[in-house]
Amino acid sequence: MEKKKVLVVLGGTSREREVSLESARSCILALKKIGYNVLKFDPKFLSLDKIKRNNPDVIFNALHGKGGEDGKVQSFFEYFRIPYTHSGVLSSMIAMNKYFSKQLFIKNKVRTPNYFFLNQKDYPNVNLHTKIRKNKLTFPIVIKPNDEGSSIGVKICKNFSFLKKEFKKAKKNYSNLIFETYIPGQEIQVAVMGGRSIGAIELRPKRKFYDYQAKYKKSAKTLHVMPASISKKKYKEVLKISEKANKILKCKGITRCDFRFYKNKFFLLEVNTQPGMTSLSLVPEIAKHSNISFVQLVKWMVNDSGINR
Repeated sequence: MEKKKVLVVLGGTSREREVSLESARSCILALKKIGYNVLKFDPKFLSLDKIKRNNPDVIFNALHGKGGEDGKVQSFFEYFRIPYTHSGVLSSMIAMNKYFSKQLFIKNKVRTPNYFFLNQKDYPNVNLHTKIRKNKLTFPIVIKPNDEGSSIGVKICKNFSFLKKEFKKAKKNYSNLIFETYIPGQEIQVAVMGGRSIGAIELRPKRKFYDYQAKYKKSAKTLHVMPASISKKKYKEVLKISEKANKILKCKGITRCDFRFYKNKFFLLEVNTQPGMTSLSLVPEIAKHSNISFVQLVKWMVNDSGINR
C-alpha cells in the first residue's frame, strides 16, 4: 500500500513565522514516525497556487498568524479540493478577527471583556475619553491589533496618558485596533479536539503577562499548572464554555480557548484556530494529560482533515 502523502504548509510571511517553523519541526517528526510520506511547502518562497503540484493526499497546516489562520490559505485548500487540518475559511477568518468573534460571543451570551474597536478611518477624530466611558471600559486597558496572534502588539495601559502614547505608536503599525478592559486573575487555557474540550491548563507567567516571550521562550519560565487550579465545578464550566465558543465559531480540528478567571467568572479573550504545536505548546501538554501522545494527536489531526470545513 502506498504511503499517504502529507504536505506540511509552514513558515509563511507573518510575524509568527518562527513559531510556525518550530511547530512544523515537531509535527514533521511525528508524521514521519507514523509513516507518512512528508513534504514541505513554505508560502514565503512559493506562491500558494503551486500547492497542487505536489499532489498531496492531505495538507497539514502548520502556519500561524496572518495568511495562515485567517481563512486566506484555507481558501486555496478549498479551491484545490485538498483535505486539510484545522478550521475552515469562515471560522478561521472570524476567530482571527477579534471584533467579529467578540460580537458573536456577546450575542451568544459568552462573557468577554468590555471593548471598543477602531479602524484607520476612526484614528484622526476619535475621542478616547468618550469611547472608554460609552463602552464601560476601566483601567488598566489593553490595546491590541484586531487580527494578530501570539500576543503580538499587545500593550497594557495603566492610565490615560500611557494609553494615548501607546495608541499613537499602535496606529502607525496597525489599521484596526481593539481596546478592552484588562482582566486580572488566573490565566486559563482550554484545548478543544473535534468540538470536545480535553482539559484546561493554568499559566503563571513570570513576565507581566503571557506574551510572545512567555509563550515561546524557555527562558521566560512560565509556570504551567495542569490541571488548572480551580474547583471541579468551575473546571467543568470552562470546558463547557469552550465547547460552546467552538460551536459558535464553527471551528474544526484542534483549537485553544484563552480565558481569564476573575472574581469567580470566566472571561473569554479569544479562540485560537491554529494553536502552537511546539515542545512548549499548551495543546500537546493538555493532550498528554488526557493520555493522548503527541504522535497520536498529530495522527488524529490528519485523520480529521477534510474539505468544506
